[in-house]
Amino acid sequence: MSVSRRVKPHIAGLEPYQPGKPIEELERELGIEGAVKLASNESPVGPSPKAVAAMAQILPEVHRYPDGGCFALRAKLSRRLDVSGEQLIFGSGSDEILELLAKAFLGEGDEAVFAWPSFAMYPIVVQGAGARAVSVPLDANRAHDLVAMAKSVTPQTKLVFVCNPNNPTGTSVGAEAFDGFVEALPADVILVVDEAYFEFVRRDDFPDALGWAQRRPGTLVLRTFSKIYGLAGLRVGYGVGDPELIGYLERARHPFNVSLVAQVAAAAALDDDAHVARSREVNAHGLAYLERELGQLGIETCPSDANFILAQTGPGCADALLQAGVIVRPMGGFGLPDFVRISVGLPEENERLIKVLRRLREGGGS
Repeated sequence: MSVSRRVKPHIAGLEPYQPGKPIEELERELGIEGAVKLASNESPVGPSPKAVAAMAQILPEVHRYPDGGCFALRAKLSRRLDVSGEQLIFGSGSDEILELLAKAFLGEGDEAVFAWPSFAMYPIVVQGAGARAVSVPLDANRAHDLVAMAKSVTPQTKLVFVCNPNNPTGTSVGAEAFDGFVEALPADVILVVDEAYFEFVRRDDFPDALGWAQRRPGTLVLRTFSKIYGLAGLRVGYGVGDPELIGYLERARHPFNVSLVAQVAAAAALDDDAHVARSREVNAHGLAYLERELGQLGIETCPSDANFILAQTGPGCADALLQAGVIVRPMGGFGLPDFVRISVGLPEENERLIKVLRRLREGGGS
C-alpha cells in the first residue's frame, strides 16, 4: 500500500525547503576550487573565540543530556534583556519556535498572515499545521505593507508574522508604522516579530519590539545566535514574550531541544561584545561596498538593514556566478526571478563577487 493514501493532504501539498549543497560537493561537481559561499546569510567573521573555547571545554561532557531548561543561558540572557526567565523560550534555531507556534495555535480553519516574499518557513509551518497561509505582497519599496496586512486580518486569524528586517529583501519598517500596526491589531491575535537580523540595523527609528512584548500579551519576539554571533551550525534561537504565551510554547516543546554545546557557546558569545562589534563593522563596510559597486554596474539593489543585499542582476546570473565559484541565492522561488540575494562576506569575498559580475557584464563569461 502506498503511504500517499495515509498522509495528511496539507502535508502532501507542501513544497519542502531546499537547502543548498555543501561547498565541497559543488566544487567536486563543477571541477573548481576555492568557492565562495555568499548564499546563506552566515557570519563571515566566524564564531566568537570565547564561544569556541567554551565548546572545547564542554566536549568531554557530551555523554550527558543538556540542561532541558537552558538554565545558565536563560539566566544570562534575562539579565541582558532585562526580562524574567519565564519570558524566554529557546529552540533549535528560531525555526523550531515557529513550529511550536504552529503546533500550539494553528489548526484546520485557522489563518496566519505574513508578508511575501519573506522568510520561507512561514508558509511551510502554517500549511504544515493544516491552517491557511495568507500572504500579503510587499509594497512598491519591497518592504512590509502593514496597512494591507492589517486589512488581511480576519476573525480566523490566529498568528501574524512580521519579519523585520525582512528576509530576503533586507528592508525594514520604522517605529511609527510598526506601532500603529500593533495598536490596531486585535488583542486576541498573536503577533510574532522575527528579528533575526536586528543587530545589523542601520536605521535610527527601528521599532522597540521587546517593549511591545512587555506590554502587549500575545506578542513574541524571535531572535537567533545564527547571524551576528556566528553560531549557525549549532542551531540556537530564542523568543521573548509574556509568561502565559511562553508557557503554552513550553508545553509543545520537546525536552533537550537545545544541545549542550549550543547552550554553552551561546552563553559565552553573549559575553563577547568585541566580537559582535567587529562583526557589525565588517558587515557595515561590506554592505556599503556592495551597494556602491553594484550601483556602478547598473544593478538595482534594495536598501538593506541586514547582512545581505537583494540585487536585480537579471535571469540566470546565479548560475553564471556559480560556474565562477561564487555561490549566491537565486530568488526565483520567492517570485523574484531577476534577483539574487547576496550575503555580505569578507572584503576579499565581496571583491571577488564584484570582479566576476563585472566580467559577466562585459560579456567575458565566467
